Amino acid sequence: MELRVDRLTKQYKQKLAVDRLDLELKCGVYGLLGANGAGKTTLMRMICDIQDPTSGEIFYNGRNIRELGEDYRDILGYLPQNFGYYPEFTAYKFLMYIASLKGMGKEQAAVRTQYLLDMVGLEDQKKRKIKTFSGGMKQRLGIAQAMLNDPEILILDEPTAGLDPKERVRFRNLISSFSKDKIVLLSTHIVSDVEYIADEILVMKDGRLIHRGAPEVVTQEAKGLVWECKVDAKDAERYVETYNVGNLKNAGDQTILRIISDTRPMEGALEAEPTLEDLYLYYFSEEEDRQ
Repeated sequence: MELRVDRLTKQYKQKLAVDRLDLELKCGVYGLLGANGAGKTTLMRMICDIQDPTSGEIFYNGRNIRELGEDYRDILGYLPQNFGYYPEFTAYKFLMYIASLKGMGKEQAAVRTQYLLDMVGLEDQKKRKIKTFSGGMKQRLGIAQAMLNDPEILILDEPTAGLDPKERVRFRNLISSFSKDKIVLLSTHIVSDVEYIADEILVMKDGRLIHRGAPEVVTQEAKGLVWECKVDAKDAERYVETYNVGNLKNAGDQTILRIISDTRPMEGALEAEPTLEDLYLYYFSEEEDRQ
């Protein structure tokens, strides 16, 4: 199984959202990281054949997805950032309705719907109307609808938005068990969600892929850039304004700072082992601040 993106480009007037991007994906979980505006959603929408590229092509198992048409969409599952639903539907009725749109038989749809409601923790809520659901419950329902047709390619755009820590653990376990023989591409701003489950991390900036590799390999890009130091608590705010501070912890009259910097920020600062979150902050903190 292979999904190949070949020199994919998407331009909106003066904005180059995706810039001649090449990418090959095989079975496994791929975490897509990047600041807002990096081109992640545009890339995902083009992979799902929802949006036309300005140039470039996408191939699934060697065939252009445009040629595959409905056959390609039949093996896709997609959760967009803004998941649409019918507020008056119950969770069960909604999934059965989506299953019918995907061409699933009633008996097959019922079995799959029941299985997924249980997997995302909504079995006890299946007769409630969606309009009564919390944000996290709606997101879990969105994940279930993306997986209804047991897709070979699962595209998830910010799937853990609105989920509490327990729900995020459930989601990670679900994706890990699902991905053995699938291609899963997910974007998120919650870096720990992909750090635990992704086979590969894809780092996207200004429409281009700037790094890719296993989490422990990509993380080493930040080696020598992460420092820990103690400062007087009264001076902590000044350091936060001056440096790219990834973490701050109060310890009595002192504050422990975790700083991302190309050079040692101050005398006594000790080099720390980098994490994926450190790498994200190194590349994207300034861009996020401008949003």
